Amino acid sequence: MTIVNLEVWDIAKPMARQVLPPPTGVSLLPDVPNWSWHEYGMRVGFWRFHALYQSLKIKPTVAINGAVCVDYPRVAPGRARMRAGSSWPQLRAGNRSNNEKDQPGMIRRCLDTIGQFTGKRPVGWLGPGLTETYDTPEHLTAAGIKYIGDWVYDDEPTEIATANGPLVTLPYNVECNDIPMMIIQHHEAAYWTQKCIDTFERLYQEAPTARRLCDRHPPVHQRPAVPHQVLEEVYARIAKFKGVLHWNGEQILEWYSRARTAA
Repeated sequence: MTIVNLEVWDIAKPMARQVLPPPTGVSLLPDVPNWSWHEYGMRVGFWRFHALYQSLKIKPTVAINGAVCVDYPRVAPGRARMRAGSSWPQLRAGNRSNNEKDQPGMIRRCLDTIGQFTGKRPVGWLGPGLTETYDTPEHLTAAGIKYIGDWVYDDEPTEIATANGPLVTLPYNVECNDIPMMIIQHHEAAYWTQKCIDTFERLYQEAPTARRLCDRHPPVHQRPAVPHQVLEEVYARIAKFKGVLHWNGEQILEWYSRARTAA
């Protein structure tokens, strides 16, 4: 499963994700270089993703802030593409899910907006920065969410018990996320490619069932310095294995639910 993250960042607030540290060591507002770096992903990088997945005939899961439907309507996914909610705007350091004053209201607003825009309300959620409170699973299931991608503790789907029924956790391979690999750890694109391939081959060898492979952000992976080849090489290697399906989150949830019932 491939995830593409579409995010809205407020230029009037500090940027938690920085590609260029401030020269004085203190973030200033507006944070022009780092906000603009994000904006590049929504203006330019997204369309490179779009062209690539069109050519590969792959429909990735889109983890989208609800505000994307308002601020970037051309980028927001239509009915044909599957999606998962991910807060209203992208929440920042010091203001993530654990500090959201009205978390149930934020979740409802996000899901309602995406549902009205696309014609289908999301059943999946990816928290901003994978952040939650102890009550987040309860709030999510109360809003109709069936699966979540924040928990990185297993290679198979698991369940969190809530008062509104189980919340399925889909595996999230944070080691193959492009932000930690390229922006934080400063690995070259080729290293990311090899790590994704190595991860897939190990999981395929152990048990070829539904798993999540990697998470990508338009500002990182679709700069001209990171060519399509690094992605195409991953998908080309995967295509050599029998029985591999490029599922989105909802399809993995349906597979798990059927298997769970049968067991």
